[in-house]
Amino acid sequence: MDLTLSPRGLVWTDEQAVDELGSLLQCHPGITWVQLPAAGVETVVAAGLIDGGRRWTSAKGAFAEPVAEHALALLLAGLRGLPERARARSWGEPAGLSLFDQPVTVVGAGGVACALLDLLRPFRAPVTVVRRHADRPLVGAVRTVGTDGLRDALRGARGVVLALALTAESRRLIGRAELAAMDSNAWVVNVARGELVDTDALVDALRAGRIGGAALDVTAPEPLPAGHPLWRLRTCLITPHTADTEAVRRPLLAARIAGNVRRLATGEELEGEIDPELGY
Repeated sequence: MDLTLSPRGLVWTDEQAVDELGSLLQCHPGITWVQLPAAGVETVVAAGLIDGGRRWTSAKGAFAEPVAEHALALLLAGLRGLPERARARSWGEPAGLSLFDQPVTVVGAGGVACALLDLLRPFRAPVTVVRRHADRPLVGAVRTVGTDGLRDALRGARGVVLALALTAESRRLIGRAELAAMDSNAWVVNVARGELVDTDALVDALRAGRIGGAALDVTAPEPLPAGHPLWRLRTCLITPHTADTEAVRRPLLAARIAGNVRRLATGEELEGEIDPELGY
């Protein structure tokens, strides 16, 4: 981009360079639209950059299918005891649970949740969705509840999948009380943001066997340091934020950027537009 001109839009591809983004926008107040490279935008929100003065779009929804695919893989791996078997050096005791006809609770109602509902359909899993607005049911869910019904929605679920944005309200949404509400064979799957979960409370719950296990693509802190207790727990499976790898993201983000540039030029509604008040 030739910044000696007066650009109308900015495509920003460095998720970490928030300070540089702020400086560039100060120098070019005429920019009215900014495309961000990730689905989660909490660092940009925390920097105070997102307000009503510009239109902001993220990659939310663009990576939904591969992230939902990874969530399902983690859930199946947990229920089938693969974390423990991957570490085993002897035959051991047969174990494993089926997902067919078992209740699943999905926390979040965005693109990942919608894609996951499609993937869960062959398993005949009755899905409860927890979202901000209970009066907006998701197609494929047997029940939709508001966040005030979270603990009730956790009871009886064989799998609990976190697929929501990180905001001030959702930080540590899954804490000791929520983990205590889950069944002893429930698996928690987090493919969203690590800070949605109280890590210390999760470690305690896993150590005590109060839940079946945890399958985490994201952690708090992240990267998870070597020697952290989660690494040593036999009922914990961790992947290093690889639900959407660079190879997976690149063509999907390119399609989102191209689509939004076209929409901007023709005056159409942009995809992945951020609500400044909600922060996602």
